[in-house]
Amino acid sequence: MAKREYLGNFELILMLALMRLHEDAYGVTVSREIEEQIGREVARASVYAVLERLESKGFVSSELGEPTPERGGRAKRYFHITAKGLREVHKTRRVLTKLWKGFPQPEGRTA
Repeated sequence: MAKREYLGNFELILMLALMRLHEDAYGVTVSREIEEQIGREVARASVYAVLERLESKGFVSSELGEPTPERGGRAKRYFHITAKGLREVHKTRRVLTKLWKGFPQPEGRTA
């Protein structure tokens, strides 16, 4: 049987943040989006490390923007989810949904 990798928790969260941000996805905005959505602080270094790993797997691509004076002449590195990455996100969603089927909801909550 072929080895199958699944997206890890933080990888999935990060890719969903990229999908939400569209063209404005760079390290700072991705970190902020994740913090706003999950209510927890994330280390920017962790975000960049995972983005690089996802890029090496072909799930994410990146490009440099124009240098800006407010960044001391440095360019922002923008990230985009690839078609392969989008397929992986949907595949992970299907797997998680399948695994959750049949579990009762906590009292007073609806799915």
